[in-house]
Amino acid sequence: MTGLLFLLALPALVLVVGLALSFYLTHRSRRGLVHTPQEYDLRAETVTVATPDGLRLNAVWVPAGGSRRAVAVLHGRGGSLDNDLHRAPFLHAAGFNVLLIDFRAHGRSPGRVATFGYLERRDVQGAVGFLKARGMQAIGLLGFSYGGMAALLAAPLCPEVKAVISDSGPARLRSAVAGQAVELGLPRWLGSALGTLGVALTSVRLGVNLFRYEPVRWVGRIAPRPVFLIHGELDPYLPDFAELVAAAGEPKQVWSVPGVGHTKVSEACPDEFHRRVLEFFERYLIGAP
Repeated sequence: MTGLLFLLALPALVLVVGLALSFYLTHRSRRGLVHTPQEYDLRAETVTVATPDGLRLNAVWVPAGGSRRAVAVLHGRGGSLDNDLHRAPFLHAAGFNVLLIDFRAHGRSPGRVATFGYLERRDVQGAVGFLKARGMQAIGLLGFSYGGMAALLAAPLCPEVKAVISDSGPARLRSAVAGQAVELGLPRWLGSALGTLGVALTSVRLGVNLFRYEPVRWVGRIAPRPVFLIHGELDPYLPDFAELVAAAGEPKQVWSVPGVGHTKVSEACPDEFHRRVLEFFERYLIGAP
């Protein structure tokens, strides 16, 4: 009798666990670190970025004189543009205009649901529209983790984007969830099952098949525009990095660093990170002063 009751209760338990995971994945993030451009000696302007679906995102615009080249910096899950303000000075010093946005349901931007790229594509489209309105003629994307996913999903929709860098952007949301489960001490097989369950139920809740919006399925559509994929070999959120690289079209650059975890390449190798990023954008954001 006990075994029968367990079998009857199992589907309900799976549903409850899956829904809890789904709401965890999509909930609005609390404001975390607070920084200002003045901390980094940046002359910047707080602006709003309009998305195609009517949101007005909080953003910071760091102009670079008469330059018509710009980079949009896209933050990670649970963060905000505050976390990435420290990245603006080296880009700005090299002559690039810099735009940093708070994704929907993050930082000071409106929104209650995070979708790991599906809706955030519209946020990136809004950022590109803002840059076009400011006269930018060569636009690049620099995304970190969650922002990397959004960059890889949005670039195929934005022909104005000339070059894309994804630092630790997961190839699949389910793989990223599995990686977080492994960090918590769960076996990989269970993490994989939870990831698939969480994405499936989130798809039902949002009314969209999120499995169709995995970066590994979209990165190839960016070609013939260049992609630069950065990876720490100890990153548990990106175990399928080789698949992401294989799916990317040419031209592409790959930098995989041993002994480094998720989004930690820029911390472990700051000078080389700056050099490689600037060389990539200098090479491909051409056709504008």
